Amino acid sequence: MQPKSKSDLRIEARARRKALVAAQPDFARLLAAHANALPLAPGSIVGAYHALPGEADPALLLAALVARGHPIAFPRVAAKDQPLEFHRLPDGEGLRAGAFGIQEPAAHFPRAIPSILLVPLLAFDASGHRLGMGGGFYDRTLAAMNVPAIGIAFAGQQMEQLPHEDHDRRLTAVLTEKGLTICPA
Repeated sequence: MQPKSKSDLRIEARARRKALVAAQPDFARLLAAHANALPLAPGSIVGAYHALPGEADPALLLAALVARGHPIAFPRVAAKDQPLEFHRLPDGEGLRAGAFGIQEPAAHFPRAIPSILLVPLLAFDASGHRLGMGGGFYDRTLAAMNVPAIGIAFAGQQMEQLPHEDHDRRLTAVLTEKGLTICPA
């Protein structure tokens, strides 16, 4: 039997994630309960994301991290085929629809260099391979920044094995509603 392509897996993963969102309305609360499990030095800047509809939503986790003294920086698409840029939100400012309709900071907001990245995904496997949306932005960002990458997901998004290529960057760990799982190095 021929292995599934990344495109076919993305279709399957989106359907699976949609069912998980409907089945677990308390996901964000359960995820936030594991904030202390993240390997963060005091005051570390956390690179995060604003969830798209149907994505694993880290909003309550981010609130818990801010309460613990961790500044949050959000990604912005600076240019096609380039790594993401991270920015802090000035007081009173918010995210705006940017490239691809994703909520992101304005280019003039203060730049930040995160110590760790919280990464959205469609699926992951036990080896730390992730299936993203296909644009390669996080792979380029992780290659450029060389910081720990924590996938944020529903536990049910795990697949047995995902195809991967040389440019794909592995996750350091995955945080789900069940807790933090470290991926093998």
